[in-house]
Amino acid sequence: MSTSPETVSHPGRGHIAFAGVFLQLCLGTVYAWSYFQKPLMAAYGWNNSQTAWTFSLAIFFLGLAAAWGGCNLERFGPRRLASLGGLLFGLGYLLASLALARHSLWLLYVGYGIIGGIGLGLAYVTPVATVAKWFPDKKGLMTGLVVMGFGLGALLMSKVAAPALLSWTTSPDHPTGNLIRVFFGLGLFFLVCTLSAAALLKNPPMITPLSSNITQNLAETRITSTMLPVWRTSTFYILWALFFCNIASGIAIIGFQSPLYQDLVKVVSPELTTVALAAAGATLIGISSLFNGIGRLFWAALSDRIGRLTVFRILLLSQALVFLILPHMSKPIFFALLVCYILLCYGGGFGTMPSFILDRFGPLRMAPAYGLVLTAWSAAGVVGPQVTAYYKDHFGDKASAYSFLTSSIVLTIGFALSFLLKNKREKSII
Repeated sequence: MSTSPETVSHPGRGHIAFAGVFLQLCLGTVYAWSYFQKPLMAAYGWNNSQTAWTFSLAIFFLGLAAAWGGCNLERFGPRRLASLGGLLFGLGYLLASLALARHSLWLLYVGYGIIGGIGLGLAYVTPVATVAKWFPDKKGLMTGLVVMGFGLGALLMSKVAAPALLSWTTSPDHPTGNLIRVFFGLGLFFLVCTLSAAALLKNPPMITPLSSNITQNLAETRITSTMLPVWRTSTFYILWALFFCNIASGIAIIGFQSPLYQDLVKVVSPELTTVALAAAGATLIGISSLFNGIGRLFWAALSDRIGRLTVFRILLLSQALVFLILPHMSKPIFFALLVCYILLCYGGGFGTMPSFILDRFGPLRMAPAYGLVLTAWSAAGVVGPQVTAYYKDHFGDKASAYSFLTSSIVLTIGFALSFLLKNKREKSII
């Protein structure tokens, strides 16, 4: 199956792109988890590690579900797969609300972490692949634009959705907002938004979900002719490792940037109230999410000029140096600037990797290869936040320095591994 020539000039493809970006914008709100980190700890008595596991599980199951979704997108079609993802994503928030009402950490893990994470993965991979099919003449630009929406999601959450709901749910018993009602409201909001966006997604002419009489044959041939060649190449494992190193370091900052920044601000301005500190943390989340989104487009465009491998080497090495500098930043403004640069590079990895995989494996193996490489996101989503949470729970004031040093080491290892890549496309055995 291939895209018809009419796709390039199809008047409706702009709506497809809009739906893809809007869907990703909703899903990307998961990156604002640190906004809820301290309020949840204060309200329910959980520690950093316990609360961070919710975010880690969401990212872990996001990667696994995206890998499965990438290999089954043609079978189910973008509308059904994205709708299922949006339904599970919204349901995750509703179950999180129930978990908070019952003071159940495990239900929070299952609801937001597992069910919501699976929804994230199914809905994440669908618009990226679908929009690329509609824009064969602008694949790099349009896939970068779609994933940029995901990067900007934290801005939507930290500066619009969450503050508005917290303000609306204030009461004498909940002077800073009712988290139970906040998660419930977010669940309803994202159910409406994601399902509406998913309803607009469809394949271009000549690309439709497979009829039932050939679905089984495709499933069998996909395993033998598409997934196995990817697994048999050293390139896959190196790309996986580069992606993991870039994500693990960045996601550790994403999961804790608000409390880390609030701690610095509190030292400089001890007179600030808890509400003021939370507002400062939310501002950093919002600004850094802009850099996360911009980085996905900027580095992807730059990679067209200087090469994907060169871009990844710049991302890894420059961040390794920045993480070495971070422990010495006592002024909040300089800390915030460096965090924004890290998020710029973090987003750059996501913006560049699809084209990197396309260059190395070709269009036929791109979807399953991309899905499989996204499992690095799963692993990094557990390792990054949990290492940082462990340091914060056990090493007090030295936690941040240990976390930053660990990230620098991981990034340096990734930079070294990049020199193992061959400068040619992997041969297909299909």
